[in-house]
Amino acid sequence: MANMLPFSSNGLEPATNGLEPAINGKEAANLHDLSEPFVDNLAGQLFLNEAFKIIVEEVLCKGTDVKQKVCEWKEPEQLALLLDLELRATGESQHRLLQRVEDVAKYSIKTSHPRFFNQLFAGVDYHALAGRFLTEALNTNLYTYEVAPVFVLMELEVLRGLRQLVGWTEGDGLFCPGGSISNMYAMNLARYQLFPEVKSQGLWGLPRLTIFTSIESHYSVKKGAAFLGIGTDNIILVKVDDGGRMIPEDLDEKIKLAKSQGAVPLLVSCTAGTTVQGAFDPLDHIADVCEKHKLWMHVDAAWGGSVLFSKQHRHLMKGVERANSVAWNPHKMLTAGLQCSALLLQDTTNLLKKCHSANATYLFQQDKFYDVNLDLGDKSIQCSRKVDCVKLWLMWKAVGSSGLAKRVDRAFVHARYLVEQMKKREGFHLLHEPEFVNVCFWFIPPSIRGKEGNKDYQDRLAKVAPVIKERMIKEGTMMVGYQPLGNKVNFFRMVVFSPLLSQKDMDFFLDEIERLGKDL
Repeated sequence: MANMLPFSSNGLEPATNGLEPAINGKEAANLHDLSEPFVDNLAGQLFLNEAFKIIVEEVLCKGTDVKQKVCEWKEPEQLALLLDLELRATGESQHRLLQRVEDVAKYSIKTSHPRFFNQLFAGVDYHALAGRFLTEALNTNLYTYEVAPVFVLMELEVLRGLRQLVGWTEGDGLFCPGGSISNMYAMNLARYQLFPEVKSQGLWGLPRLTIFTSIESHYSVKKGAAFLGIGTDNIILVKVDDGGRMIPEDLDEKIKLAKSQGAVPLLVSCTAGTTVQGAFDPLDHIADVCEKHKLWMHVDAAWGGSVLFSKQHRHLMKGVERANSVAWNPHKMLTAGLQCSALLLQDTTNLLKKCHSANATYLFQQDKFYDVNLDLGDKSIQCSRKVDCVKLWLMWKAVGSSGLAKRVDRAFVHARYLVEQMKKREGFHLLHEPEFVNVCFWFIPPSIRGKEGNKDYQDRLAKVAPVIKERMIKEGTMMVGYQPLGNKVNFFRMVVFSPLLSQKDMDFFLDEIERLGKDL
C-alpha cells in the first residue's frame, strides 16, 4: 500500500507511537499539513482488514456451522456491560476496537444459522453477500445516472426481470426500504391516480377513502393508512376462510356497503403469502371484484412472490398479472440479504414520477448531457436511496432463474417432509395443512394430552410455546417464532426455506421441541 507508515510486528499499530498518540506541539502543527492524507485513514485501512477477518470467521464460518449456537443470549443489562457501549471523547486502540467487533459478532443472533427459523428471512447467499460488500464499499446513492451509472441500468434490468415473472412486458418500479414501504407506495399511487390534486392541495378536498384487506394481511396496511392520512378506521377488514385466504364474496359485499355509506373505495390490498399462515389470496377472483368496482388492486407478495420462479408452485399466484402493483421482497425466500424489496407497477404513464417528483434543480437538471430519464431519484419519496439491486443481480446471474426455482422447490420439499414427520409423532398438532412453507402447529406436552375438555386446557396450552421459546434461546440451540391468531392461543410458526437446511435439521427441530417441552 503506497505511503504506508511502518507498522509493528503485530500488524495492528504503527511502530512509532501506536494509534492513540498524545498530540504534542509538533504533531498539532502536522494536523494542519493538508498535503498528506490524515494518518487515521491508514490506521482505518488496517482496522478494516483485521475486522473483515473476524467477520468472516465469527459470522460466516461459525455463524453457519450447525455445531455452533444460534445465539449467545445475555440479559440487556449484562449485554450492555459486555459491549461497553458508552461513547467517549477519546478514541480507543485498534486492539480494543477489534475486540468490540468480535463481541458484536459473538452476541448477535446468527440469522444465517441453519436452525434460525424465527423470521421470514434466514440463511445466506454468498453471491448476494458479495454484492452487499460491493455496494457498501462504493457507498453511492441511487438517485442520478451521473453518480450511479452502473446501478441505474442494473436496477432497471432487475425490475424488468421481476415484472416479466409477474407477467408484464412493460411497466415501472422501484426498490424500496422494505415491503411495508412498498405497500405504502401503492396506496399513495392509487390515491394520486384517482385524485391528483392531493399532491398540491393535501387532504382538504378529499372524500372519505377506504382500503380493503384481509384480517390476516400485514400490519403495514394499517400503518400506511395512518401515515398517509387515510386513517386506520378506514381500513375495511375482509373475512378469510379456514386457511387464511380472503373471501372475494365478502370483499364485494363490503365494497358495496362502503359505497352505500358515502365512502370512496380506493384500493384492495391482497396478500400472496400471509405472514403467519402463509396463505395466498385468490387473486383471479379478487381481480374480478376490483375490475367490477374499478379499484386499484395491489398484491403484497413480499413473502410469497418468489414462487413465481417455480413452474411447480407459481399457480399459487394465478391472476397476479391482473394487479396494478406488486410488492416483492427477494431478501426473504430468495435470501438476497436485507434489504431487497421491490415495488412493481403495470403502469406505463410515469405515475411514480408524477406522484412523487419535486423537481429539485440542483439534482435533476434537465439540460444534462445524457438522457435525464435515467435519473431515477424523482420517482422516490426518498432522496438518499441505497443500492439494493446488486445483491439480487449477482445471485441471479450466478445461479440463473432455474437455480432460484430449485431453491423455492426445495423449500416446499422440506416443509412437506416436516409435516409428514410431525404426523408420526405424538403431541404435534397442525393448525391446518400448510399451503406454503409456513408450518403452524401446537406442541401438546404429555401433561395435558387427552385433556382438551378441561376448562383450563386453552390457558395451559397458551403457556407452552413461550416457555419452550425461552428455553431454546437461552440454550442457543435454535430460534422459532410463536404467536396467537384470532381465537387460537399461542402456536409455533416454523418457517422452512433457508438453502442451508437439510432433513437432519428438520428432525433436530422436532426432537428439540420434544426435549424442551416434555416436562411442561
